[in-house]
Amino acid sequence: MSKLKELIQKLCPNGVEYRKLGEVCDFINGFAFKSSLFKDIGEPIIRITNINGNAVDLSNVKYFNASDYKSDLHPFAIYYGDILIAMSGATTGKIGYYCNKSTAYLNQRVGKFVPNKYILKNRYLFHFLCSKINELYIMAGGGAQPNLSSTKLMNDIVIPLPPLEVQKEIVRILDKFTTLEAELEAELEAELTARKKQYEHYRNKLFSFNVLNCATVGNSLNNIVVMPLGEVGIFTRGSGLQKKDFTQTGVGCIHYGQIYTHYGTYANRTKTFVSQEFAKKARKAKHGDLIIATTSENDEDVCKAVAWLGDEDIAISSDACFYTHSLEPKYVAYYFQTEQFQKQKRGFITGTKVRRVNTSDLAKIKIPVPSIEEQRRIVSILDKFDILTTSISEGLPKEIELRRKQYEYYRNQLLSFPDNKATA
Repeated sequence: MSKLKELIQKLCPNGVEYRKLGEVCDFINGFAFKSSLFKDIGEPIIRITNINGNAVDLSNVKYFNASDYKSDLHPFAIYYGDILIAMSGATTGKIGYYCNKSTAYLNQRVGKFVPNKYILKNRYLFHFLCSKINELYIMAGGGAQPNLSSTKLMNDIVIPLPPLEVQKEIVRILDKFTTLEAELEAELEAELTARKKQYEHYRNKLFSFNVLNCATVGNSLNNIVVMPLGEVGIFTRGSGLQKKDFTQTGVGCIHYGQIYTHYGTYANRTKTFVSQEFAKKARKAKHGDLIIATTSENDEDVCKAVAWLGDEDIAISSDACFYTHSLEPKYVAYYFQTEQFQKQKRGFITGTKVRRVNTSDLAKIKIPVPSIEEQRRIVSILDKFDILTTSISEGLPKEIELRRKQYEYYRNQLLSFPDNKATA
């Protein structure tokens, strides 16, 4: 018999008591820190965006100076081991476990549980609340603007209360699952990073013909010519396609934001569509065209490109363009990923908050143009790397999701007790 079963048989063989959350712990709502007074250094503020369902995410924290406020902020302090919950926004109902030794402070719409330590262990409460995330989201109203009431939360959610020794053993088992999940994620991420670096190395090597630095435009070296993109093909700006124009079916379309969130090196199906009527007025890319995001919030995503290999013409949004050319489509798409291309691109990026590259400047970027046979050979090699890297990348979230489901299954099993009132 497992230790947990022995403890349950010994300490609570007839079930456990169920109590409302409000009966076994207090709840503190956050303080309305003013965004206009946020600082880059000072005392950290935990906002709803820092709550992600596990350890509190401290990668994007805002700060404040206590001298900016007359209120006593000590009631809103967060200490190591505190359990937080997002009360509104996209993360509504998600739980955060604060595991930093530095004190932080609750922002508005973030709540903190203060359990009665004599009957309820902090970490046991954490695992229990994680099992209720979907229920809490529905309780908050769901939809685009969920808003969770602390009164409803503390009155409507009930928690099983086994003896502290049983709680401790349940925590030990469930923490082991979460630790293994974190270790697996780190291991797979490391493997993926190593494969990506290897892929980038060979991709850059295959395109480094010593041409960009050694040959002049129009002159050949080893039968390879370096040409400005504008002399090899034509850039066409997309038209005014917005997300509100999407339809369930119709003519395929690519919105510029999807290029760096949904698509890889090439595609033959679109994620979204527009109506036939809208498509008649839109600028459309054809098979073999390269579709390029010309705008982004960061330099890395500017000029991210996908080769369109579908048979039908597709509508392209503004803030994107498509490049019509006579080269091997994937060859051009892979070239846009190389460091040779990136170095040239950086010199043409403009803007501050929004970063962009104009099509007239894109046309100036040079590309080595070997024979079509050589282009296809390079594509064949890079396709193998791309498939391998993609399979690992896709396998990573699937493997982690499998472990997460395993954790959720055992969590639900371990947190299910008969009510001792029902068995009396």
